[in-house]
Amino acid sequence: MTGAAVRPGHGRDLDKPLYTIGIAADILATTTRTLMMYEHFGLVVPRRSGNNRRLFSERDILSISAIERLMQGRGLNLAGARYVTECLQLLDANGIPRPVGLADVDVNQSPGGLRLDT
Repeated sequence: MTGAAVRPGHGRDLDKPLYTIGIAADILATTTRTLMMYEHFGLVVPRRSGNNRRLFSERDILSISAIERLMQGRGLNLAGARYVTECLQLLDANGIPRPVGLADVDVNQSPGGLRLDT
């Protein structure tokens, strides 16, 4: 489950559902089962196509990548990564500086799909 460094294109709609679960797994260098587990725990909520296929946006990919970096790079479990992302979003939403060691974590989307940065 190694998260790849993902850099979205400038000026693109980060919320547009583009990637099927297989493509998203390839981009993130993980498995489809892992992505389904993240969805089950509310860490990401992909949109569904007309035939009920999961579609991930670039923002979803960035969020998953941040969660995986927290888990692998900082030794957190899934619950810890979720808690840290929620705390970072609250700090960002209220204009409070982040701790130095977490300044590089991108938390564009909160767990469960509830956006705090709108």
